[in-house]
Amino acid sequence: MSPYNEKQLAVRNASQQALYNYHQSQRQLGDAVELGHHLSELSKRRKTSPLKGMQKYLTKPGTLMLAGGLPDPSYFPFASIGGEAMAADAYAVQSQTMPKKQGWLDWLLGKGNDKTSTITIPRYPAAKGEMSLADSLQYGPATGVALLQTFIHDFAERVYRPAYKNWTVLIHVGNTDGWARAVQTLCNPGEFILTEEWTYPSAVANSAPYDVLPIPVGMDSEGMSAVKLEEVLANWNEEERGAKRPHVMYTVPIGQNPCGMTMGIERKKEIYEICVKYDVIIVEDDPYYFLQEGSYVHKSSRTTSTPSDSETFINSLAPSYVSIDYQGRVIRLDTFSKTIAPGSRMGFFTCNPLFAERLERQGETSVQRPCGFGQALIGQLLTKQWGLDSYIRWLHGLQAQYTARRDTLVDALLDSFEFSLAYADGAGYLNGLPVYICFPKVKGMEKQRATRMGRVLSFAAPTSGMFVWVTVHFDALPPVPTPTPEDPEAPRDHETRLWVRLAESGLVVAPGGWFAATPEVRQADPNEGHYRIAFSMGPLDELKKGMKIFGKEVHAYFEESLRRGVRA
Repeated sequence: MSPYNEKQLAVRNASQQALYNYHQSQRQLGDAVELGHHLSELSKRRKTSPLKGMQKYLTKPGTLMLAGGLPDPSYFPFASIGGEAMAADAYAVQSQTMPKKQGWLDWLLGKGNDKTSTITIPRYPAAKGEMSLADSLQYGPATGVALLQTFIHDFAERVYRPAYKNWTVLIHVGNTDGWARAVQTLCNPGEFILTEEWTYPSAVANSAPYDVLPIPVGMDSEGMSAVKLEEVLANWNEEERGAKRPHVMYTVPIGQNPCGMTMGIERKKEIYEICVKYDVIIVEDDPYYFLQEGSYVHKSSRTTSTPSDSETFINSLAPSYVSIDYQGRVIRLDTFSKTIAPGSRMGFFTCNPLFAERLERQGETSVQRPCGFGQALIGQLLTKQWGLDSYIRWLHGLQAQYTARRDTLVDALLDSFEFSLAYADGAGYLNGLPVYICFPKVKGMEKQRATRMGRVLSFAAPTSGMFVWVTVHFDALPPVPTPTPEDPEAPRDHETRLWVRLAESGLVVAPGGWFAATPEVRQADPNEGHYRIAFSMGPLDELKKGMKIFGKEVHAYFEESLRRGVRA
């Protein structure tokens, strides 16, 4: 029987949203506070690019532009570009398991699978205010194509509802680029950044060459813990650390990467007020925002969800940090990588105008302007083909489909083990979460060895994102043997050895050590290994097949280790 009461969850979510809406209606929005002291020395030295500074004159009617070296659009070798776009309602908004005797693609696409339409972007605009290659493929401001920027601004206003007046948006080339710009804009060499103890490895790798290193903050059922954050900041000893207290936080609050938690609005309020108290800038990296799948319910108790309208969908999502950011101290990173295509290399900042201006200056002398082909196609799709309401409908469909994917993979993982369900307590990132504790299946194995294994792995089913974060418990196994002269490169820890075994068996998952903010986090418990397993790609049958391989190889690894006394 499922431990979740869907009616109770619905009442809780409705109450939370009502409280949020009340605060929104009562608030008198002001401008962002002065936060210029957070700018790095490098950022302060950035000047407007001389060539980009001329852009403001291009909009003046009748101006002859003979200074910038702009190629004439008539020499662009593309008279037009276009493609076949799917309908915004192509994906069903019901999350359900795939019916038998139906192909996975047909099921995935739902009722709109046969609906596409042609989009075309001409060399010159067909009418005033429309997309054109003459604009999108030309040199231009680092803010991006004006029509697309306007759409993004309207989208952010409707969905995220910023809590101060003079916020703005700025197009970037994906969240990795957005974070890189934020680091250079806010951080000086030798400073520290705050982040979850388990975090996106590229964020750490990006800041490290600038001598900007992470300070891990403990986690619980909603991701970063407000209590642990307060402890880190209140107890900071500048003399011992050799650096001032961190003034920048990097966080993935929705679909926390790699652990899959969803941070609610009350926790965000707690953390935000701590950041106000200690004057910390929050960089909210939120690529999985629209993939809020909700609580996993075992297939034995699962029922089909009822579709809702797009406005209800938006209101059901855990609000962004920008919705409570009354001071302008949040830099939000959004990307089209998870909602349209990673190769589009496009996303946007939502932040205060001071930070946006500095981020724009950096873009002028690096990427200059996001790819014109991408802006043309995405701009035409969003501004003309779909529009705001239809794009939200598209996002609603994606949420439902990723929910089905999450359920399929978790179902298959649990099928490979005996399991029990309990709520975790105590310290650690699982605190407060419903945790599946998995034991070996006795069939085909000596019962004595199965008993000796005890628990084999545990995990909390994700409530957002694209990944399941699994912890494998190696307590019952003997230590990993020292590498021999015949095999000097043999891994020296169970996590890596099992990972290699999985890869050699045809299943590649991400080893958990990659996601530790610091080596100390990874080494905190040498008897645990972690693996991030993605459910985001491929036919659902492949997800099931992958979990069969995972279960088989975990069983074999444990059984062989116990039988031989060492890892075979």
